[in-house]
Amino acid sequence: MIFCMTVAEPDPDADAALEDCIARIAGGDKDALADLYSRTRPAVYGFALSIVKNAHDAEDILHDACLQVWNAAGGYRRQGKPMAWVLTITRNLAISRLREHGRTEPLVQEDWQDRLADNPAVTHEDRMMLEAVLSALSDEERQIVTLHALTGLRHREIAALLGLPLPTVLSKYSRALKKLQLAWKEAD
Repeated sequence: MIFCMTVAEPDPDADAALEDCIARIAGGDKDALADLYSRTRPAVYGFALSIVKNAHDAEDILHDACLQVWNAAGGYRRQGKPMAWVLTITRNLAISRLREHGRTEPLVQEDWQDRLADNPAVTHEDRMMLEAVLSALSDEERQIVTLHALTGLRHREIAALLGLPLPTVLSKYSRALKKLQLAWKEAD
C-alpha cells in the first residue's frame, strides 16, 4: 500500500464565501451562521480535537466557536484569511478548556471511529490505519498536519496561528510526514 495524504487546496472562493458569511452574521443572519458552521465544521472540529483529545470537548468547542463568531462578527476585520480567524477562536477556546479542566485526556479510539464512521467512503481498515498513524505524532505535529490537511492553510499561516516560528512549523511538518509514512508502512 502506498502512503498518500490529501491536503486541502487553498480556495479563494471559499475565503470569499466565509467573508460573506461573517458579514451576514454581523447583520444578524442566522442562516449565515448555519452556512459558516457547515463550511468550517470539519476543520474546526478536527483542530479542536487535535488539541483537547476528547470528542465531546471538541464538539463543545465547535459550538462555542460558532457562538463566539456570532458575537464577534461585527468586529471582524478583513485583513487575512477568515478561516484563520475562526481557527484562532477555536485554538483559544481549546486552550481555555484545557486550563479549566487542568488535564489532557488521551484521544479515545472511539472518538475517531465515530467521526470517521460518518464518512461511508472510510472503511474499518482505513479507520484502524488512521488511528495507528496519528498516534505516532506529537500533539503539536498533529495540530500542524491537521491544520494543513483539513484547512489548506499555508505553513506561514499555521505558524502565526500557533505562535511558532515558520522554520519550526516547517521542520515539525516534515518530521510528522516522515513519522506518518513510517507508521503507515508498519500498519500496512
